[in-house]
Amino acid sequence: MQQRVAGWDSNLVILITVTLQHSWSQIFTGETITLRCEIQGGEGKVWKYEWTAPNTNSPPTSSEYRISRVSVSHSGDYRCRGSSDYLLTGWSDAFRLTVSFPSKPTVTLQPSWTQIYSGETVTVRCEIQGGEGAQWTYEWRAAKLNTPPTSNEYRIIRATESDSGGYSCRGRGDYFFSEWSDIITLTVSYKPKAKLRADNTAVPVGGSVTLTCSVNPSSSSGWKYYWYRDEKSSEALTTQDAVFHSNGQISVSQEGLYRCRGGRGNPVYYTEDSQSVRIGKTVSNRPVVTLYPNWSEIYRGETITVRCEIHGGDTEWDYEWETNSRIKAPNQNEYRIRSASSSNSGNYRCKGRMKSSQHETTEWSDSVTLTVSDNVHSAASLTVSPDRVQHFTSDSVSLTCEGNFTEWRVRKFSEDGRLSVCRRMTGSTCDINTSESDTAVYWCESGSGEFSSAVNITVQNDGDGPILVSPVHPVTEGASVSLSCSLRTQKILSNVFFYHNDKLIQNDPRGELKISAVSKSDEGFYKCQYSGRESAQSWMSVKADSSSSPVWLMGGLVCGVSLVIILLLLLYRCRQSKCKSLFFSCCITEFIY
Repeated sequence: MQQRVAGWDSNLVILITVTLQHSWSQIFTGETITLRCEIQGGEGKVWKYEWTAPNTNSPPTSSEYRISRVSVSHSGDYRCRGSSDYLLTGWSDAFRLTVSFPSKPTVTLQPSWTQIYSGETVTVRCEIQGGEGAQWTYEWRAAKLNTPPTSNEYRIIRATESDSGGYSCRGRGDYFFSEWSDIITLTVSYKPKAKLRADNTAVPVGGSVTLTCSVNPSSSSGWKYYWYRDEKSSEALTTQDAVFHSNGQISVSQEGLYRCRGGRGNPVYYTEDSQSVRIGKTVSNRPVVTLYPNWSEIYRGETITVRCEIHGGDTEWDYEWETNSRIKAPNQNEYRIRSASSSNSGNYRCKGRMKSSQHETTEWSDSVTLTVSDNVHSAASLTVSPDRVQHFTSDSVSLTCEGNFTEWRVRKFSEDGRLSVCRRMTGSTCDINTSESDTAVYWCESGSGEFSSAVNITVQNDGDGPILVSPVHPVTEGASVSLSCSLRTQKILSNVFFYHNDKLIQNDPRGELKISAVSKSDEGFYKCQYSGRESAQSWMSVKADSSSSPVWLMGGLVCGVSLVIILLLLLYRCRQSKCKSLFFSCCITEFIY
């Protein structure tokens, strides 16, 4: 600040300023600084100095104001003035001093990969934000540093596994230290091997195959991929050889032996080559899988031949099969299945491979599904839900027809001898809200006249009494079966008495009668008793094993009329023989099965 001096020489003009000895833009706690008071224009005079400063009781009288181990409390405005004999300058302009704590350093990696591989180069750098103008010496804590550097960079050339570990740093001034940085962990692994995957091993006619190259672990980054064809080739593929995609994928339409590797950094660090994958060429011939006889569903013990046929040309082929059955098909054009079992069920498809060139193949054929069933089933069948003979009034019961037919009706033969058709058909299902009049024999009839086996439905008129829960269809010899007793308000009962042909056979506290291996002697009428109340009786039929499977009823109008006549005769016979409603199901069901 330029000013006239008070005193005997009022014409004397001087300039007085406060300066910092080192032109640092940032002052940190713990450093030592010197402020200087400079008077220009009063040369030759002996000056005494006065200072105004924060946080001081006895400022110096010299031109320099030295502060050792500066703290944040020293921040503020500093002024000075001089006096000589009878002269006194004015106060200088204020010099603003700002003291701050040093920022916490940060350790960074260049390139920014925490996962690197043996042989790569990486630079570990210590950065202190806001301390660019300060004179720092750096200290390091590192995994493998016998003589750590004092600069802000630590360069690792040709890294090894021993370089793995945590790295941290701090800055040091003349009389102070910054905090230690957070630790950054560097992992050095063995040189990786690229992995090559192909979505197909043969180029389809007029198409291409997509190849994917990758480097594990997937957390590593920065990779570019290089592709090669044929084992001895060292020249990478270009856009003239393949279509390049992102994420390490290319599409190729030329046969050959392909491999890849990854590379990153500058200079480029390469992984080991991937395994080689042979890509063949697909010829235009299209195979077809056929079945002889042409049955997509066969039964246990039958014989069938699965054949792969390739049409066009006189080429000799080797054959390859693909199936999800539990039996592996041979590499021949025919696969003969003798005495089929359920393990032969599955999808079958094939392709051919030229004998003259094993790298040229056909496309895969379409799949053909073969189903092997354990038992012969009738062309039509009827299922009941819930699966029991007896029901309470107002129960919802569904009777569903199944088979390879589009039109269905459910027939009903009542106790009073009336023959009717279900009026509430939804598709192939008849829905009944049961009443006493629904006690009847039911069966399915297709539009072409095929009949299912018949089932008996009995509706319990006593709403407070129990019903017997027994299977609708006959039980196969050797199978297991469970009978139980149920109330409308309670499904599971205990302390139940079970009767077979009116003879007490079991008082089961669990409320269930289990027959582990049913025999013909178990056939007959069953009922249950709970709390002194008995259910109605139901007939349980026992059929022989597969050798005595249900017989298909003849279809057509003649069969339908014959069935009705025989049912009426049986009904008459049952009633003449004093067979009441509980015997109705016995007579009718025995005929149907």
